Amino acid sequence: MKYVLPLLLFIGLSVFLAIGLKLNPREIPSPLIDKPAPAFNLPVLAEPSKTLTPNDLKGKVWLLNVWASWCISCREEHPLLVELAKQNRVTLIGLNYKDEAQAAELWLGKHGNPYNASVMDSDGRIGIDYGVYGVPETFVIDKRGVVRHKHTGPIQPADLEQVLLPMIERLEGEPS
Repeated sequence: MKYVLPLLLFIGLSVFLAIGLKLNPREIPSPLIDKPAPAFNLPVLAEPSKTLTPNDLKGKVWLLNVWASWCISCREEHPLLVELAKQNRVTLIGLNYKDEAQAAELWLGKHGNPYNASVMDSDGRIGIDYGVYGVPETFVIDKRGVVRHKHTGPIQPADLEQVLLPMIERLEGEPS
């Protein structure tokens, strides 16, 4: 009888450990899923006198990629974004997060610019609204301006082929 309680505790901890091992640590749930994308009105990196808002993108499926020139992981995913842009399969908007415009422009000039537009979130306030934990992060936003998916960390080829592109194709088929 004196070993029953430790045995039950061991079994309980083992069950929780087994469940935890099956979870993907890269999947961080977002409270924004199936909710309207947070509003912003930010200057476009290449043309600071021009601004962009999510309303400008209504009727399109688009990706919002949070990036920065100081982000090491962004370098990992950037060639994939450049290739995606060449395919012209989705509108790709960059959210340049807590960066300086000159550094961001130099970085895009050096590594290629995959973005249809990149907007400046210099103080990170919009990143807070989107629940950004770190860069890079990517949001899939549907034609109605609703966040449908959040990808945390650099996009890998398998993420693009198995998750993002099928989702984009499915959302393209939905009515506006």
